[in-house]
Amino acid sequence: MRIPVAVVLGLFLVNASSQEPVRLFAAGSLRAAMTEIMQASGVPATGTFGPSGLLRERIEKGEGADVFASADMGHPQKLASAGRAGGVVLFTRNRLCALASPGVQATTDNLLQKMLDPGVKLATSTPKADPSGDYAWQLFDKAERLQPGATEALQGKARKLSGGADSRPPPAGRNVYGYLVEKGEADLYLCYCTAALEAKAQVPALQIVQIPETLAVGADYGLVVLKGAPSGASRLVDFILSGAGQATLSKYGFSSP
Repeated sequence: MRIPVAVVLGLFLVNASSQEPVRLFAAGSLRAAMTEIMQASGVPATGTFGPSGLLRERIEKGEGADVFASADMGHPQKLASAGRAGGVVLFTRNRLCALASPGVQATTDNLLQKMLDPGVKLATSTPKADPSGDYAWQLFDKAERLQPGATEALQGKARKLSGGADSRPPPAGRNVYGYLVEKGEADLYLCYCTAALEAKAQVPALQIVQIPETLAVGADYGLVVLKGAPSGASRLVDFILSGAGQATLSKYGFSSP
């Protein structure tokens, strides 16, 4: 027997017009997929995209949101624990890749040494503000087991170029990681594999390097409905979790939970 999504999430719904737009706050890595999902769902909705940690802070400060799709489980869980949302549902997965300038000649086998190379500019997103940065720091912790001192060295040299409150946005329509590597701000950029695919589509010369299994970090994406959400929120969430919604996420490089 299929349990209704409204029961699983413990939705806090209020009476509202079925045409009231649902306000979706979602991780920046979900922009393309969620835009397509909103259009296909038949639910009137608007999307606000950005680093998950910063979006959570905006919600906590009172900015209106109905559904929050985060690139981790922790930020939506904080809202749920504070009584601002229902239960957290894992709705898709991602993973880290390295986006490399062609001159670096990075491979899966030599990636750690390239990251540690003093002559290679290594970049990540901003930890705590953006889960992508948190995942990069997890990778650095794993590196310690392979090479003592690696964690301190990597944390010390990593340039936190994106995902922070003061990070400079890229030009309209540009993938931030590909743009910064193309500009020479970074030689190696640890980012989501989905974002790396988008960057390479814009700058074909860039290389996508798979993280070795010994350093690999997965990203679990969590979904919550906020207290006071209109009835359309449950329909949008149902569509995201449906076969059609999951197929759209898969098309953009995400994997099913």
